[in-house]
Amino acid sequence: MAGLLPRLVDYHCHLDLYPQCEQLFRECAEQNIFVVAVTTTPRAWIRNRELAEPSSSIRVALGLHPQLAKERAAEMQLFERYLPDAQFIGEVGLDAGPRFYRSLDAQVKVFEQILKLCSEAGPKILSVHSVRAASHVLRLIAQYINDDRIIVVLHWFTGSKAEAKRAVELGCYFSINQRMLSSPSGCAMVSSLPSERILTETDGPFVEVAGRPVRPSDLETTLNDLAKVRGTSPETVRSLIAANARTLEGQIASV
Repeated sequence: MAGLLPRLVDYHCHLDLYPQCEQLFRECAEQNIFVVAVTTTPRAWIRNRELAEPSSSIRVALGLHPQLAKERAAEMQLFERYLPDAQFIGEVGLDAGPRFYRSLDAQVKVFEQILKLCSEAGPKILSVHSVRAASHVLRLIAQYINDDRIIVVLHWFTGSKAEAKRAVELGCYFSINQRMLSSPSGCAMVSSLPSERILTETDGPFVEVAGRPVRPSDLETTLNDLAKVRGTSPETVRSLIAANARTLEGQIASV
């Protein structure tokens, strides 16, 4: 992330799942928005790289979404093949929500394999899903991530303040979206996080605003809400988030 700091930072967005996604890739580049474009399967990674190639502000993450882990487990062969060329990993993790709890054993096997591979390959930045599985995810991170080569960013974290504290102790970062700031419990958790560990995200197009899928440019609203929760100004938060994103890239570049 060279040159000027980005205007906005979207550390978790499914750019390829929007209609007319090619236009959105260009829009993010033109508007100086730094985006971690996560993928849901390894097969999607190559096409995303092609779309992001003209931009210096988009990082494509190699992923296997936990909700697809059971049916797409065979794609771990592709994951392992592409891993040496992928600095960012995501979306990966665990989902113990009602719809996907039955596949949790398969999810754990895939996530463990991903953590092992990343630990061996490093350096990497991982965007990690942990719906109703925060404690389980944190146990696996503690088990497999033992040095500074691997940085975990917890996406849309909904764990408790105690679990957030444990995540901080493990060196995790947190990407915050607007939905997380819409409840008292979410605001309380976010307000407890160290300033140097927070980032912003949209999780678009899975979050809507004004009846349409949220876009990276909508992060202005998230900055405003986050500033209120943190008791500071939107510009201060904007600078903080941009600096944190730059620091993260610097950390893995220097390993």
